Amino acid sequence: MATASIPPGGTFLETFRQSFTDVPIDAEKDNAISTTEFLDASEALTTMFDVLGSVAFSPVKNDMLGNVKKIRDRQLAAPGESATLQELVLNELKTKSHKATEGLLWLTRGLEFTCLALSQNVAKPTEELADSFRSAYGATLKPHHSFLIKPVFSAAMGACPYRKDFYGKLSSDEAKLNAELTTYLAALDKIVGILKGFQERKEAKW
Repeated sequence: MATASIPPGGTFLETFRQSFTDVPIDAEKDNAISTTEFLDASEALTTMFDVLGSVAFSPVKNDMLGNVKKIRDRQLAAPGESATLQELVLNELKTKSHKATEGLLWLTRGLEFTCLALSQNVAKPTEELADSFRSAYGATLKPHHSFLIKPVFSAAMGACPYRKDFYGKLSSDEAKLNAELTTYLAALDKIVGILKGFQERKEAKW
């Protein structure tokens, strides 16, 4: 699949329509996360799986996009009750439905997996992507996957390109890319942490 055109001297992250670094978080309202920007940033992140190149990553990308759709469908159905992710979940659960709430749970897991894999790889300059993604999968998604799903995702982990090829596609400026990735992944990690804490609460369960 064709990827977005990277501006001269720029990075792949600059092609994202929305970045997690710009997703509004209201610290005065218990770290409420803005729904629209979060969903747009999640969609943008999935384009990185296209850079990974292998069709083996299609199930990973499609799973995340499917969960984005579940959340967005709820937002469109009840926009006045869905300005933030936390509002969306609590208001949906009041209706005895949990389709979007469950979608957010799985999307959070997918985001955590991606964040952990890339963070680990950036922090270890000699580690190949396949090793970082396998480690992250074991720590995040794998414990929640059925025996039918695990081989599909495991195949994707083994299909990772060499790190030099992957990062070369993200930018020709390695120092700039590392700086932007570090900032981006820190923002994503913060959001994942907020969501995991919220999802552990009794009122956010079904």
